[in-house]
Amino acid sequence: MSAPRAGYLALVRILSERLVLAMLLLAGCKGGERAKASPPPGKYHGATLVPPMPQPDFTLPTTEGKPFHFKAETKDYVGLLFFGYTHCPDVCPVHMSNLASVLDRLPVGVAGRIKVIFVTVDPKRDTPRELRAWLDKMRPSFIGLRGPIDEVNKIQGKFGMPRAEVEQNPKGGYGMGHGAAVIAVVGDSVRALFPFGIRQSDWMEDLPKLVATIPPERKAD
Repeated sequence: MSAPRAGYLALVRILSERLVLAMLLLAGCKGGERAKASPPPGKYHGATLVPPMPQPDFTLPTTEGKPFHFKAETKDYVGLLFFGYTHCPDVCPVHMSNLASVLDRLPVGVAGRIKVIFVTVDPKRDTPRELRAWLDKMRPSFIGLRGPIDEVNKIQGKFGMPRAEVEQNPKGGYGMGHGAAVIAVVGDSVRALFPFGIRQSDWMEDLPKLVATIPPERKAD
């Protein structure tokens, strides 16, 4: 656990909310475990970063094989970044299905300013075809990215997230231990972290607020 804890500490220092942030992030795919922290103080139901953290940049190929330059592709949007995998038993499908449902219910003018980016931490099993098919079941607009796990772990480190670790199943096969927070990026900065357990009603309140923080000069179509 020492490596994941080192990753958490970077965000803990930024938030100055050591115990709250640990509760938010220490909820990888553990067969049904949930983070049970109450929403911390702030304008969002997730953990608000005060001050916001400068937005790290990275480039990974999409499921279509095209390079996705994260900072450039999200500069006019709210970027919701999540590191997970398609064989996840709970955290990943719940986060993605909740976001899909909420985006379908939000006004087009709000939903159209949001990009959901899913980076797989299990590239061995999540081939481009498998990842694309899984995301399409959630919402076709979701962007899937993949790359070597060492590279993905370096990217996670830039965001203060823990490294993804293989967890062997005694009955055969394996899972991936990984962070459970959705990272919200707006206007070149990381604004908030949304833990596992965030409800659709919370997203319905917070996503319009995040869209409203897009710099005015970037909202023009």
